[in-house]
Amino acid sequence: MRFLKDVFFLGLKEFQSLRYDYVMLALVVYALSVAVVTVARGVKLEVSNAAVAVVDGDRSQLTARLVDAIPHRFFQAPELVEAPDVDRDVAAGRHTFVVEFPPDFERDVLAGRAPAVAIRVDATAIAQAGNGVAYLQEILTDEVAAFLAPGEATTALPVRAAVRFRFNPNLDGVRFNGVMQVINSITILSILLVGSAVMREREHGTLEHLLVMPVSPTAIALAKIWANGLVILVAVALSIEVVLKLGLGVEVSGSLALFLTGTTIYLFATTALGILLATLASSMPQFALLAIPVFVTMMLLSGTMTPLESMPQLLQDAMHASPSIYFVQFAQAILYRGAGLDIVWPQMVVMAGLGGLFLAVAIARFRRMLAKAG
Repeated sequence: MRFLKDVFFLGLKEFQSLRYDYVMLALVVYALSVAVVTVARGVKLEVSNAAVAVVDGDRSQLTARLVDAIPHRFFQAPELVEAPDVDRDVAAGRHTFVVEFPPDFERDVLAGRAPAVAIRVDATAIAQAGNGVAYLQEILTDEVAAFLAPGEATTALPVRAAVRFRFNPNLDGVRFNGVMQVINSITILSILLVGSAVMREREHGTLEHLLVMPVSPTAIALAKIWANGLVILVAVALSIEVVLKLGLGVEVSGSLALFLTGTTIYLFATTALGILLATLASSMPQFALLAIPVFVTMMLLSGTMTPLESMPQLLQDAMHASPSIYFVQFAQAILYRGAGLDIVWPQMVVMAGLGGLFLAVAIARFRRMLAKAG
């Protein structure tokens, strides 16, 4: 009981320290509000409002029909340009896609000669280039088929694919980007808050005060973990309810209580990692330089931006030592697909195991650091 009381009251001291750390408080508010909205609405991985130019060398009824079919929720209204201007416009970045119809296009189609339509793409816009070409091909193919056989099916294949999108039927990037930014913010804040709390003790000289008190290094470390973790957990709950649901209109499918329970386990792991990193640094700037590549790597390679399966096998195996990939799988299963405890418990167990490992190493390092300070 004495140990638990020490952990509790030391945690209250952490609240007092954080209360007057206005920079860290501002970072918590920004990371789980403004940053979430900015990334959700500003980052576009899908084709959206892409600029299209058309070089119409035929000027026929069919090409006019195809040009009219291009305006879509993915594209701007096409701009008719002349062939000599294409290279200059593409080099200037005015158009992402250029569709070129050859002369006598309609006559060749009616004669069954299968003329080619050239689609030139500015592939520096990598997020839009690949999907945009596929959309344009589908639009043009369907319109040509409808022109040749009005009222009939637009495919000559014996089967027709019926595509149904699960969990995000409108293909809305805001839902994915918003939730994943909350996940990334949790990773950043949990490492920075706890690590900066340790560095603040060292730089302000209060670490020596703790050394003369009848408290153990384990109690000091656990107090920093639960106090800073609770602050982040409350901020995450408010971010989901206020920013995601009310501000962005994102639908959360699963249990918020289950998600917060798993987040608590993840915070246990990442805050322990934050203490471990703080014991390796001798100053706040050094800690920041050490923490940045750690949480950037955890964010980029955890599956929040690209699927884990698309990475090299060696990198996939290495990332299984990070709790972030399990938390991303856990969060996506609950918030997107409405999964229950029977599905996500393996991820929760692994996160807890990694957290225990990080905590054991962090406390061992913390003891050495306090011994040197003493």
